[in-house]
Amino acid sequence: MPGSVAAVRASASGSCVKLPRPPQRRRRQSKQGRREAVVQDTREVRDTDVVIVGAGAAGLMCAALAAQRGRRVLLLDHANKAGKKILMSGGGNCNFTNLYTEPANFLSQNPHFCKSALARFTQWDFIALVSKHNIPYHEKKLGQLFCDNKSIDILRMLLAECADAGVTPMLETSVETIEKTQEGYALATSAGPMRCQSLVIATGGLSIPSMGATGFGYQVAKQFGHHVLPTRAGLVPFTITDQLKDLCNELSGTSVDCLVSCNGKSFRENILFTHRGLSGPAILQISSYWLPGQAVEINLLPDLDIPDWLARQRNDRPNAELKTLLAELFTKKMAALIGEQWFVSKPIKQYTHAELEQIAARLGAWQVVPAGTEGYRTAEVTLGGVDTKEVSSKTMESLKSPGLYFIVEVLDVTGHLGGFNFQWAWASAHAAAQFV
Repeated sequence: MPGSVAAVRASASGSCVKLPRPPQRRRRQSKQGRREAVVQDTREVRDTDVVIVGAGAAGLMCAALAAQRGRRVLLLDHANKAGKKILMSGGGNCNFTNLYTEPANFLSQNPHFCKSALARFTQWDFIALVSKHNIPYHEKKLGQLFCDNKSIDILRMLLAECADAGVTPMLETSVETIEKTQEGYALATSAGPMRCQSLVIATGGLSIPSMGATGFGYQVAKQFGHHVLPTRAGLVPFTITDQLKDLCNELSGTSVDCLVSCNGKSFRENILFTHRGLSGPAILQISSYWLPGQAVEINLLPDLDIPDWLARQRNDRPNAELKTLLAELFTKKMAALIGEQWFVSKPIKQYTHAELEQIAARLGAWQVVPAGTEGYRTAEVTLGGVDTKEVSSKTMESLKSPGLYFIVEVLDVTGHLGGFNFQWAWASAHAAAQFV
């Protein structure tokens, strides 16, 4: 939910907190108009079983499944359309799950938390739903499943499931206050007051604020006594500002298959040089494990025993220049740049053994210290969030405030790149929907 002004702090003991309002153009009000604005909302209260805040992937899934159980469900979102992030995902083709989903593909300070939900709604369950709607799909690589057509196929499927189950969507609706009541929760919204037995927060994290992301879910959690772990951008490109920036600029658009490592984790996929620094799947993956000031190690030739390869070239082709040999492994431009900038290219027979060892070390364990990341602006996920030690792993219900549920990215559970975060959305939504 959008907005940035939190006006009131309150405890969870039946009190109410004013929540962020969506950004709007300011209008001049007369004194009379301002007096009218503070008058209590006299619109009829909407009574329902479940209110879900956030009509993204998880919110839509949870709404459909809860309504299929016969629950009356209101699905709120401040945006004018549901599922906007679904449409942009996977380059417009939606990497909707991964064949190899398992708990090891997720980061959390409580790594066991995700196991129950993932076991009770698996990738095969979601694939069955996709097949039910006759959506064609394919495996791209590494178990990543994409729509053959466009991401809108998945969005239409979720909207159809909601419509068939009788979910009431309420778009362009912002939540202003939430209050705990004896029966459940009372909400003041831009569409009028609401009451519900169960309240589900499915608003996501801070990633891609241009799509409307804010810290709404974290503020709700804090209002009701939850600890929110520090957040930071994940699955995000690195920025480079030192002498490597020129190399990144020169090679912008060049992609290389590499093994990238940091803090005991390694990923084998492509890296991509950009005008800002380094991106590509391997970089996005390792960014979730990197901390500021740390070095990232990049093996540019993971399939080669580099010292052995250099020794063989020195023996078989002693007059060949290093950049000529490297051009057989990289693009000519990249070979020329690293041959000259890193090593001073010359016939390979002219290098000493010590120099060849240095070349092998640079190619096989290139040490890069990023200046930072591109931040939430381009991050695919938000690391950290609501501490899962205070949430039921079976139901996603708050252990602090009965009837309050947190699902998907607002929780401290973050998946690897490749469809894992969507699978967490489906699984956590399913877990909550069985109990709301």
